[in-house]
Amino acid sequence: MIATEPTPPPPAAEPTYRVLLIEDDEADALLVEELLHDTGLQFTLAVTTTLADARVELARLQADCVLLDLHLPDVSGMAGVTAVRESAPHTAVIVLTGLSEKQAGADAMAAGAQDYLVKGKVDADLLRRTVAYAVYRSQTERADALAQAARLRAAENARLERGLLPQPMLDTSTVTVTTRYLPGREQALLGGDFLDVVEGDEGLLHAVIGDVSGHGPDAAALGVCLRIAWRSLILGGHRGADLLRLLERLLIAERGEQPLFATCALLTLDLTAATATVHLAGHDVPLLSTVDGTRETEAAYGMALGIAPPPHSWPATSIPLPRTGALTLYTDGLTEGHDGTSTGGRLGTEGLLALIEQLPPSDPAAHIDLLIKETRARNAGRHTDDLAVLRLDWHTPPPPS
Repeated sequence: MIATEPTPPPPAAEPTYRVLLIEDDEADALLVEELLHDTGLQFTLAVTTTLADARVELARLQADCVLLDLHLPDVSGMAGVTAVRESAPHTAVIVLTGLSEKQAGADAMAAGAQDYLVKGKVDADLLRRTVAYAVYRSQTERADALAQAARLRAAENARLERGLLPQPMLDTSTVTVTTRYLPGREQALLGGDFLDVVEGDEGLLHAVIGDVSGHGPDAAALGVCLRIAWRSLILGGHRGADLLRLLERLLIAERGEQPLFATCALLTLDLTAATATVHLAGHDVPLLSTVDGTRETEAAYGMALGIAPPPHSWPATSIPLPRTGALTLYTDGLTEGHDGTSTGGRLGTEGLLALIEQLPPSDPAAHIDLLIKETRARNAGRHTDDLAVLRLDWHTPPPPS
């Protein structure tokens, strides 16, 4: 066998630099253009003579590099550097200084420029290196800034998650609690969906899931407030409609001038009596899973919190439970996405139930993960909303004969 040398990888394509020259001296502008041609760089060049025209050009052209003269008809000195950086914060800026301006270059870099060149002392090789390195530094700075922003978002998500998605307070309950929360958009902060589970002193399991209208920090802050208030009120002995009235008062007080409202579902699980008591404030009914499949439960609806002036009525509904089963509560981010068909309709509750029936049997956590994965695949990013899912699984052994 004859050994052959491996084929070297093809050379990286030479980038094409989009250059904006801001220079009011026609002779200097012509000299810079000739030097650019001598560098061998691939480039496109736009020339303006004033800062005002440059701002228009920067809004139209996504420039990689700006060559800036410090003395223009409408701006002079470091004010020009500052103005260009404000108009194009992610574009490399190279300042063109005169022979007598020894300190101007350093001052320009302190003002945000990536580099400077002294007129009359520039050749093609220096210009090539300066443009290439300035653009590289600018791109690196932008990547670092994006990475830092991502780290800050992740830290903020973690803080909000601790408030929106606390650890369930379970003492003796044998119920398996599974929760999931996903923001609607990649790299987005958490929204106002919230959930919680607490075992009361009476031995009953209490659960809540809610959805504050809107996205971002205002909705998230209000969601955290409502979740913490619900846990405190449950431990204080408040239940049902009385608890919802207190939550609505809190929502109205805390939202300020923001037109925010919240849907909410309260559930109390009593395995001894084999019942679940549900109060709905504009929220979807829970899904009940048994050996025969999954279906919607039937429950009375009440008004969402904060939509209309009180008083309101939130009737209780008692749902009989099998010895073995699961109740799933969710926010509308799970059902309002597209169904994946050519007609582009919404998935809806019927589509969700049909999808659940198609999923293979699995443990609760894997089942919810697969369900969310399938709904998101069908939606394909067309509808962006946060989603929260809370599933309660139980198995009650038969009484001794």
